[in-house]
Amino acid sequence: MINLVMIILILLSMSISLYFFFVSKRYHRETADNEDPQKYTIPALIEYVKDCLNEITRTNLFELGLNEVEFKKQTNKRAELKKALKVCMHGSIVDKQFVKAFIYDILHAYIPNEKINSIIPFNNPYLLSTKDKFSILIHMLRKEHGANALSHLIETFELDKLKKNENEEYCYYISGQEIDNIYDNMEFILTKEDRLEVITQTVYEQYKGLGAIDEIRDMNIDGVSAGVSGVTGDFFEFSDFREQMNRKIRYQRNYESIWIFYKGKSIKLDFLGFESESELKRVCQIIYRYNRGGQLSETTGYRVNEMKDGSRILVVRPPFSESWAFFVRKFYIKNVTLEMLIRDQNAYLPVNLIKYIVKGGMITAVTGQQGSGKTTMLMAMVEHIYATLNLRIQEMAFELNLRKLYPGRNILSFRETETITGQMGLDIQKKTDGSVNILGEVATDPVAAWMIQMSQVASLFTLFTHHAKTTRDLVYSLRNSLLKCEMFNNEKIAEQQVVSVLDFDIHLARDYEGKRYIERITEIVELPDIPLPHDFIYKKDPGEKSASFMETTAEYYKKMTDKKIFECRNIIEFRNGQYIVVNPVTKYRIEKMKSAMTRKDAQQFDKFLFKHFGPGIEVNV
Repeated sequence: MINLVMIILILLSMSISLYFFFVSKRYHRETADNEDPQKYTIPALIEYVKDCLNEITRTNLFELGLNEVEFKKQTNKRAELKKALKVCMHGSIVDKQFVKAFIYDILHAYIPNEKINSIIPFNNPYLLSTKDKFSILIHMLRKEHGANALSHLIETFELDKLKKNENEEYCYYISGQEIDNIYDNMEFILTKEDRLEVITQTVYEQYKGLGAIDEIRDMNIDGVSAGVSGVTGDFFEFSDFREQMNRKIRYQRNYESIWIFYKGKSIKLDFLGFESESELKRVCQIIYRYNRGGQLSETTGYRVNEMKDGSRILVVRPPFSESWAFFVRKFYIKNVTLEMLIRDQNAYLPVNLIKYIVKGGMITAVTGQQGSGKTTMLMAMVEHIYATLNLRIQEMAFELNLRKLYPGRNILSFRETETITGQMGLDIQKKTDGSVNILGEVATDPVAAWMIQMSQVASLFTLFTHHAKTTRDLVYSLRNSLLKCEMFNNEKIAEQQVVSVLDFDIHLARDYEGKRYIERITEIVELPDIPLPHDFIYKKDPGEKSASFMETTAEYYKKMTDKKIFECRNIIEFRNGQYIVVNPVTKYRIEKMKSAMTRKDAQQFDKFLFKHFGPGIEVNV
């Protein structure tokens, strides 16, 4: 009887246990089935991260009951996080990594291992978007190549070659198909940490970062821009839009266009873009705000500023421009030298001549089109200015960053602000102890006029950049600036002032394929002033005196109208892929350059001239 009771109790216990087991399994299964499918998506993760960071930065620490040491630690940590959240999008790599580390820790604790692939399908390449593949490629390459990851990708797979687009036009672009092929052929293993870091970057760039260009901006490229191609929303209001839709023509929107500037080439990233107009607008409104960049409004439709890493940023908006757009220009080259920039055959000719031009204290213009490398050339030329000379720089926005390249030099840079104009800044420079004045860009008439004055009286010599196409255009442009500023009212006198100041013009060029080179180095030679004939004074016969006076009068008017007061002598030119000597430097300028050099440099200059210019150096104009 006892055994029967025991058996019944055991069976009853087993039945109860099985019941609770199955009920529990059913509960967990129903819970999993009822789980919000949007819980582990990028938008949901952004909201979760936002809530967590808000809680961290807003929690009342006094309510946590911390001891004094822990309280100070948490206070400092929170203050650092608040600061990083404000400036991480302004080009500060350190603050960006700090914020991403916080986001990574939050997501690591929140996302189960089995849900990582449901956020981004890392385990199924067929479901990955081209943008996701590009993000993974950049992440994996960055582990080995750092900020050169994008450059390595472009160089390795020759993505910067001319290609035909869908309109049968040759242009530079990187297609989505190319990225897909590269991803499919790459052999790498994504760890859990790698996947979580890619997700972290995706969350960060849409929450606090710069959207689709966030990682690209940090790469070692020449620049990046967005909103500069594609059609705006107004296009779809045209009457023929329905006809285009019926023909199933898909137009790329303006917010879907992203371009990079790489080694002188504008390359379109055809697979990458912002998700909406509002996202592009958000990035435009935050990217320029480093160090209180001012207010971007309908009244002030553009802003020029620099980012924390020295990049120049220009943002434009309607109604000033047809759409929201921005341009980031980067100057990432470290320890740039003339030898690095000038590499064609006989490159030693322009390299050495430029060195002696700088050492000789010549007032020199670096001219060329946009993207030809004027600013970078100016940075390299500064290396050869004697270290005993103090440098004063005037720019529209800080671009040269010479103190980073030459921290031991006496260098101070100024820039324009809303209340301090360029000419005011140049006037202030005269009150400093500067020996060499460098102008990042002579872009306005007042600055051009002040540059001429400063070169005459306020500094040992001046270096500046200009967008002139020829040396003659450079002289005429500066002359016209003097006239517009009403410093002169006579063209010839204004022109003579410009010619008496300028010594050399280094003109840079960039061909169709993006190759950069020095097109020519030109000496600006002031021609001697030939006095007017005055024979009529000594004529006795009235008829002869009158005729001679008329000849003098004719010469006077000819001199005031058609007189040639300068000539442009090309010293070195780039022809057929190599640099060649065309004309010698004038004897007067050689002596002037040698007088500003050290004895050793003057001797080396003589040897250079004798070897490459020969007896022609004695030519004097």
